[in-house]
Amino acid sequence: MSETAEQSAGRGVKAPPSLLYLVKRTELVVRARLEEVLKPAGVTALQYTALTVLERHDSLTAAQLARDSFVTAQSVADMVRTLEARGHVVRHPNPDNRRELLISLTELGRRLLADYEEPVRDLERRMTDGLTPEQHVHLRAGLDHAWRRLL
Repeated sequence: MSETAEQSAGRGVKAPPSLLYLVKRTELVVRARLEEVLKPAGVTALQYTALTVLERHDSLTAAQLARDSFVTAQSVADMVRTLEARGHVVRHPNPDNRRELLISLTELGRRLLADYEEPVRDLERRMTDGLTPEQHVHLRAGLDHAWRRLL
């Protein structure tokens, strides 16, 4: 019969950290390492994330970009101004709603992503090194499942 974490904790055996703690700990170290990788480009991990979102879904509103980049509307406004000033994105009127601006990648933004594609892929490989291909697939599926369950 296996003992529960509660029974173990009662005898001084510590329960393992919660899954939420493990996810947050991983997020923080990934972000720190990504910042190190991107430092020569002069972009932050959050800016890079926004650029990758625009690469997958070009011509987004600020609200859509904020939601898909995991930042607030205020943060995305500041971020877009910075990325636009550096020539990585451009804003243009939405043909379906002239009061709305859409945000798109520029060629310079696409080149930045291309230049950092391999270093970022290396970071991901480092994170998953030692996992079998099957474990890698399960990790991806599990993280995607967890995200969808909390929407």
